[in-house]
Amino acid sequence: MTRQITNKIMMIRPASFGYNAQTAVNNSFQSSPEDEDKTAIVQTAKSEFDDMVEKLRINGIDVLVVEDSNEPLKPDAIFPNNWISFHDGNTLITYPMFAENRRIERRQEIIEDFENTKGYDVRYKFEFYEEENLFLEGTGSMILDRTNKIVYACLSQRTDINILDKFCVLMGFRKIIFHAYDAEGELIYHTNVMMCVAKDFVVICMECIKSEDERQELLDSFESTNKEVIEISLNQVNQFAGNMLQVQNNELKDFLVMSRSAYESLEAWQIDKIKSFTNILAIPIPTIEKYGGGSVRCMMAEIF
Repeated sequence: MTRQITNKIMMIRPASFGYNAQTAVNNSFQSSPEDEDKTAIVQTAKSEFDDMVEKLRINGIDVLVVEDSNEPLKPDAIFPNNWISFHDGNTLITYPMFAENRRIERRQEIIEDFENTKGYDVRYKFEFYEEENLFLEGTGSMILDRTNKIVYACLSQRTDINILDKFCVLMGFRKIIFHAYDAEGELIYHTNVMMCVAKDFVVICMECIKSEDERQELLDSFESTNKEVIEISLNQVNQFAGNMLQVQNNELKDFLVMSRSAYESLEAWQIDKIKSFTNILAIPIPTIEKYGGGSVRCMMAEIF
């Protein structure tokens, strides 16, 4: 049976982290720095990154840290899960990115390292869809139930159904699609800001989904795959409570990794419910969240 979670993570240590105006077009979670020192923002982001890596490693989770290259400038390199994913069967997939300045994050030397030294001999390339202005941003766009071969995705400008269909054919998944909206009534750009699938449970904001039929299809799927549903609110989504990832350490102990802001937004009953299934690892990354508009899940590319 395919594993749902892994103990190996790739993370990209940023060289030039910062606010990205190109992604802010449809990422409402970003904040633009006003008079803040941009150099100080980069240094703080690096410190938060290093602290996160240390906390993961202390808890027995293997982290492969790749240094971002200084040139060209890549403000979102810290979020690699959007451009690459790894799968059982030595499979590596690269994805088409909405923002032009994020496409340069697909560094050939990283891909070749996995192909040449880590045995990934199957690669699927979706980036040619950028020429058609169609996008699918990895495990930001797709929430994978790897064990049951289901991909959950809320459609948006960054999550195209045609590429999603291609993914499903190649990987043997079936899709469940829906539409999720933020507080302003705009489509949520990435599924992983409002939904997380773990081994035994799902964290999801059903409030974001207006269609009764779509909500019911999701609930039916969770029931058929024996996933307990832990609902979060739209306000909690705005604190990155949907942006979580379950990982495993070398002693087969499970952790749900989330940011400190996500954890502090949760109610006691939600924390108790999560703890009935897994351990919680809450890590503070306020600068990365504020200016990058992404949280801990976006920073981790799972290696299978």
